[in-house]
Amino acid sequence: MENLVYSLPIFGIIGLLYVAWRSAWVAKQDVGSQKMADIAARIAEGAMAFLKAEYRVLAIFVVSVAILLGVSAGDNSSPLVAVSFVLGAFCSALAGFIGMRVATKANVRTTNAARTGLSKALEVAFIGGSVMGMGVVGLGVLGLGTLFIVYGNLFGTDAQNIQKVITVITGFSFGASSIALFARVGGGIYTKAADVGADLVGKVEAGIPEDHPLNPATIADNVGDNVGDVAGMGADLFESYVGSIIGTMVLGAAFMSADFVQADGMNGLSAVLLPLALAAVGIIVSIIGTFFVKVKEGGNPQSALNIGEFGSSAIMIVASYFIITNILPEKWTFVDALYGGVTREMTAMGVFWATIIGLVAGVLVGLITEYYTGMGKTPVKSIVNQSSTGAATNIIAGLGVGMMSTAIPVLLIAFSIVAAFEAGGLYGIAIAAVGMLSNLGIQLAVDAYGPISDNAGGIAEMSELPKEVRGRTDKLDAVGNTTAAIGKGFAIASAALTALALFGAYMTSAGVGSIDISKANVMAGLLIGAMLPFVFSALAMGAVGKAAMDMIQEVRRQFNNIPALKNALEVMRRNEGKEEHEWSAQDQETFRLADGKAEYGKCVEISTNAAIKQMVVPGMLAVVAPVVIAFLPGMGKEALGGLLAGVTVSGVLMAIFQSNAGGAWDNAKKSFEEGVEINGKVYYKKSDPHKAAVVGDTVGDPFKDTSGPSLNILLKLISVVALVLAPFIR
Repeated sequence: MENLVYSLPIFGIIGLLYVAWRSAWVAKQDVGSQKMADIAARIAEGAMAFLKAEYRVLAIFVVSVAILLGVSAGDNSSPLVAVSFVLGAFCSALAGFIGMRVATKANVRTTNAARTGLSKALEVAFIGGSVMGMGVVGLGVLGLGTLFIVYGNLFGTDAQNIQKVITVITGFSFGASSIALFARVGGGIYTKAADVGADLVGKVEAGIPEDHPLNPATIADNVGDNVGDVAGMGADLFESYVGSIIGTMVLGAAFMSADFVQADGMNGLSAVLLPLALAAVGIIVSIIGTFFVKVKEGGNPQSALNIGEFGSSAIMIVASYFIITNILPEKWTFVDALYGGVTREMTAMGVFWATIIGLVAGVLVGLITEYYTGMGKTPVKSIVNQSSTGAATNIIAGLGVGMMSTAIPVLLIAFSIVAAFEAGGLYGIAIAAVGMLSNLGIQLAVDAYGPISDNAGGIAEMSELPKEVRGRTDKLDAVGNTTAAIGKGFAIASAALTALALFGAYMTSAGVGSIDISKANVMAGLLIGAMLPFVFSALAMGAVGKAAMDMIQEVRRQFNNIPALKNALEVMRRNEGKEEHEWSAQDQETFRLADGKAEYGKCVEISTNAAIKQMVVPGMLAVVAPVVIAFLPGMGKEALGGLLAGVTVSGVLMAIFQSNAGGAWDNAKKSFEEGVEINGKVYYKKSDPHKAAVVGDTVGDPFKDTSGPSLNILLKLISVVALVLAPFIR
């Protein structure tokens, strides 16, 4: 057991060595023409400027909270919880930074690779995404493994002290969750403000193509893909990963009894270390999975990505069997204090089946998400068809698809919770969440591939490369939308199980035997918890609306006040339907003179300032709400349990609804790019149904990229804050 403890951080280091190796490989690829390099440099500069501004604000928050945690630590905790908090925040921020850095290098190199073929372009985009995936899991295992060794040596890992060790480590999850929420909300506000400004003024009002260099918001839009879908998603899944491991460790500590120690001569610490061991081996499995992702020219990128992801899942199932059966005793009993002191019999095989249940549930929720959001699928087709009668019917159809899409995922999550509990009690539910995220390295690689491909298409358009190049990047991007939807499905399902695991961990730490909803304070907490996702979503979407208004006004100002842009738009309108080489020489010269005249920097600045300013209130809601409920007279620890139950149920439903509705609206809009048939007539871009679909997509943007994904973090952060507060509540 001691050998296992000291070997865990080594797996994290292996993950980070992979990051260094693949980052160097991406950097060596050719960037293409000088114009492509200049555009990529602007995107990278805007992305890093946003991260620096965001991290300056978050540094103040991190230091303030760390001081409060250090000063208020009681007998069951330690001032070192502040160190864990700072380290968790740092690792979460670093994971986002690593992903952002390589994504802004991989985007232009993917574009250049697409000039020669699809296969090379997929390789560059996927390897760029794999750096983010391995960075997240490497930092998570290295951070948690190192803290466990340090605190274990400091306080001891016997049955009396292990709870204190884990309580202090919980600060790591709190730090990761805090940064993740702000990164998700801030990045989501940034990307959607730029996207809405670029779409409504550029595509709908001015009638210019997406990512056209004349559009002043196009650089900010491409920056947003990175800060929202790379840095934001990375921080989001980092805290899910860490939260699921810590929740399982807390529940595993309940097994440290004489019966458990004697069974097969194993150490009682093994149930605490099992989630870390699964995560550590998952790093190796994910690295192996990356080598399966290859596509021949003319092949299907989706199939290549699926082989890597599902292949690694199959390997992880086999590896999990050997890990669990070797670490845990064959069977043991323990007194379950949370369920009236009943004696529960546990088996290693039961825990293994719970892990498999989690892994399979994650894959199934991802596939259901793909069905409801995929191009060519029935739900998206229904939105396309209803676009023929205007924006209102498009929006009604999208809302209906989003609401209906909650049914099967929630049933899957519900049945997986029951099955995992039958197999291994609350520990089984927690280990199911770990199983779902055990091969997160490759799951996140597939997810981060999407925004890199999206950026590659934007660079191809702005660099005015041949149509076949944009065709290849669009093919990668279409697959990227599906992988992003599957990634969000995984994130939502894992959030539900992780929140439940943390709920059980909170009840264990707070000494709450049961939550009785017939009590007034518990019902009050339940209702307040159910209300929070709605208020949070309103704040997030309101922030996007305010930021988007500023962006729209700036884009309109530039189109109206910059003569070169104004003249170029007139030329485009005059020659609509003609290829550029068919224009008159004078029109071609007028258009050429507009190149580079758009003031991209002002749009980047507007998105950055708006995101930083607007992210504070939604972010603080998650931290303040559980503190108020815990210490408000008449409320207390049972009411806080009610709050956790309410926010989990409401938050999971709202997250699925918003993410899937937004994804379906997005792909309904994209369907018009290749032409769609509605009632016997084919419609393309710039048609009235396409304009209605653009409006629907604009409504869905903050759903799928701001409030929807952020809800995953909201419900876990509230659970983590409750877990940190547990020793202080009477």
